Amino acid sequence: MTSAPLAARLNIPSGPLFFPVTAYGPDGSVDLDTYRAHVRRGVGAGAAAVFACCGTGEFHALTPEEFEECVRAAVEAAEGRVPVVAGAGYGTALAVRYARLAEAAGADGLLAMPPYLVVAGQEGLLRHYREIAAATSLPVVVYQRDNAVFTPETVVELARTDGIIGLKDGLGDLDLMQRIISAVRSEVSGDFLYFNGLPTAEQTQLAYRALGVTLYSSAVFCFAPEIALAFHQALRSGDDSVVEMLLDGFYRPFVELRAQGRGYAVALVKAGVRLRGLDVGEVRPPLHEPTEDHVKQLAEVIERGYALLEEAK
Repeated sequence: MTSAPLAARLNIPSGPLFFPVTAYGPDGSVDLDTYRAHVRRGVGAGAAAVFACCGTGEFHALTPEEFEECVRAAVEAAEGRVPVVAGAGYGTALAVRYARLAEAAGADGLLAMPPYLVVAGQEGLLRHYREIAAATSLPVVVYQRDNAVFTPETVVELARTDGIIGLKDGLGDLDLMQRIISAVRSEVSGDFLYFNGLPTAEQTQLAYRALGVTLYSSAVFCFAPEIALAFHQALRSGDDSVVEMLLDGFYRPFVELRAQGRGYAVALVKAGVRLRGLDVGEVRPPLHEPTEDHVKQLAEVIERGYALLEEAK
């Protein structure tokens, strides 16, 4: 266990950032025992941090009470070995409520997701995230995607805000990201963290690394931690042959399969966890389960990924 600030703990990632799925029982209710087991496995496999109840964890599908229970369970399972960051979202009032629930549950930080439904201007977005940051003592990472897209000037103001420590990018506009990074570097003293938050971020991490963005989320780590860890280590050490082997033989086929269904960025990951022996249940509506054929293809992709690891030894 360490008492170092969250930014310092995240800034030197020893492994992938783990975004666990949320486990449900046969009746559809949250299965906390299985969820704890899932988190423990990830931490034991080498995750650098746990991002609980975020996109892959179906934040949108959880009640506030379920959310608090899951965050608390993740904190218990992590046992202080790695930080636990919890999602927070919807409109400002609800986002503040979730932030306070996460703090009460023992989380180390927040991932502030886009506001619900509305497309707001920069002034309104800035106020929204500043109110979340002011609501608790938890450090905040702001998630850029969908209806929350920022100008470089707005990110400079976010970086100047007490409690906001970083930006996770799920948009994928590298020109915008370069301008954001340059503006913050030029106008704000101190470190500000950047994360590649695109679905299956490994697929684009070489491009993000060229911008100086070394942190990225890994949904693959949920069901194939050895593959995700091997990719992470190869990327850090500059072993391009392993990086390219896994991109060509595992990640690209997985991404192409993921593109076959809406919501598969979550549903296919959850199916992968079940294939690997942990029954975390199905996704909640409005998401839907992958087809039987797609699950069969997923099993083949996973098998091929592990075969590639053997070949690389």
